[in-house]
Amino acid sequence: MDALPAHFLVAGDLDSFALSSIDRGAVSSISPGAGWVHALPQAAAILDVSEGEIVIKQANTAFNHSFPHGVRSFGCASAGETEWASRIVAFCKTNRTSDSFEIRREGPLGPEFLACTIGCLANQGQKTTPLLFTAIDRTSERAMEKNLRRELLSDSLTALPNRTGFGEEIDHRLANTAKTDTGSYAVIAIDLTRFSRVNESLGSLAGDELIITVAKRLKSGLRQGDVLARIGGNEFAVFARLNNGLSDALHIVHRVNDALASPVRLTNLQISVDCAIGCALSQNLSDDAEDIVRQAQAAVKIAKRSGKLEIYRAGVLKEAHRRFTLESRLREALANGALDLAFQPLIHLQTGEVTGFEALARWNDPELGEVSPTEFIPVAEESGLIVPLGRWAMYEATQTLAKWDRLQGEVLPIGVNVNLSPTQMSRDDVPTIVEEALRYSGVAGSRLTIELTESAIIADPDKARQVLAALKSLDAAIAMDDFGTGYSNLASLQSLPIDLLKIDRSFVAGMISDRDNNAIVRTILSLAESLNLRVTAEGIETPELAGLLQKLGCWQGQGYHFARALPEAEAFAYWRRRWNFQTI
Repeated sequence: MDALPAHFLVAGDLDSFALSSIDRGAVSSISPGAGWVHALPQAAAILDVSEGEIVIKQANTAFNHSFPHGVRSFGCASAGETEWASRIVAFCKTNRTSDSFEIRREGPLGPEFLACTIGCLANQGQKTTPLLFTAIDRTSERAMEKNLRRELLSDSLTALPNRTGFGEEIDHRLANTAKTDTGSYAVIAIDLTRFSRVNESLGSLAGDELIITVAKRLKSGLRQGDVLARIGGNEFAVFARLNNGLSDALHIVHRVNDALASPVRLTNLQISVDCAIGCALSQNLSDDAEDIVRQAQAAVKIAKRSGKLEIYRAGVLKEAHRRFTLESRLREALANGALDLAFQPLIHLQTGEVTGFEALARWNDPELGEVSPTEFIPVAEESGLIVPLGRWAMYEATQTLAKWDRLQGEVLPIGVNVNLSPTQMSRDDVPTIVEEALRYSGVAGSRLTIELTESAIIADPDKARQVLAALKSLDAAIAMDDFGTGYSNLASLQSLPIDLLKIDRSFVAGMISDRDNNAIVRTILSLAESLNLRVTAEGIETPELAGLLQKLGCWQGQGYHFARALPEAEAFAYWRRRWNFQTI
């Protein structure tokens, strides 16, 4: 074969090959017999290659140990034994002066990895150019990389794949799918809905124990070939191939529910495991697995609100993006004071006088336009922004009432109603917030009514009782909003300091044409009279409704028949026009 180039070049950093003790300028003069190989700690040798035959002219001890045969003829041994030789022969057939590669071979303790480098030495008049070949053992580094990768792709608590590992496992399964397979699969997301309460009540160790127990139960309940992962603090996911379409996915959901049906015993307590389940389906292998996982997570968020299994449908991710945008813009609006309060009049149905106003948040965003409360209030509840929103509404409502007093030059004979959400009731120091709002505005507590839904009371009855008692000590009135739509009972009405019931508009609007709604309204009015409670009817849209409720003895009403929710200045003007008004 032709003589190779006469100069020497090693690919990479020379220091990595422990040549620092040798004058790098003299490397090109290294020749066989110079004794240089004893200065190299890694396996190294000078080779002569001619017509496919490799002759080892000189080698250090490490090389002889790693490559025990002194002379090799290419192709004489097994492919595994001669991989390094075949790479050297292939290198000699090119015009390159250096090359590097890695060899993997089976050792007595498992796979071994050698990082190899070839470089040309000075010819010195010989027919063939000698080569410098080095092989550095990288087995420990590869093992460390493998362990680190395993740690990065798995959950340390359950040893299940984490979010990243789950995605890679799905990609691996799909890449090895037979071409005859339909490619249909499902990702099922499982959210433990009460996990945070376990952490708060029993501590993080109990929470970890619950997660481990749930992981074991889920894994034991799945089919062979299904992949279980922990993709969040309290969220698991399952990848499952579908042979029978949606029915297979529903069968897996049934298995999940069965696995979590029995309580988990923690610190002598029986903990019921509640979960929300969302499912996303893929019909072919071309679907992006990451998108399917996101779709399942979007479905499980809906399931947390609906309380039932949700199958992803087109548009859910768009809705999720809309909700995320709303949350970001709402957070910014609260920080910049960009929300407004509107005031809907409350009318005394027997006299027609304005008895007060209900304060309602309104939001007109520069980019999104006017956003309905039915859209941004649920987002505020879900994100926790309802707490600062509720505080803002309380301060703003009492300040507005004080402002109207100053404009009139006397204390107005009206009050203001402010809504209190279940989330704010559970997370915030509501009595302190109300006390500060009253003190800073100078408004008497008797002019403030706090409206809360039945769900706020049912969520934590003991705390609700304490909060309501503290509010009553400030002389504030308590109204139960949307009465009849929740889960309250006579016992709660008797035990809690409630002053007012608000009949939900769903009953009021149809009471003229629907006998059942009419009976419900009459029953609530009779109940309130027996318990010495006043009643407000919501959703009065027509004079006929107003007249009927007046005859039935309903104390107060609100609705579009009287007025929509008005801006601050218009609300004050409305009160002035109806001052001492004698008809409804």
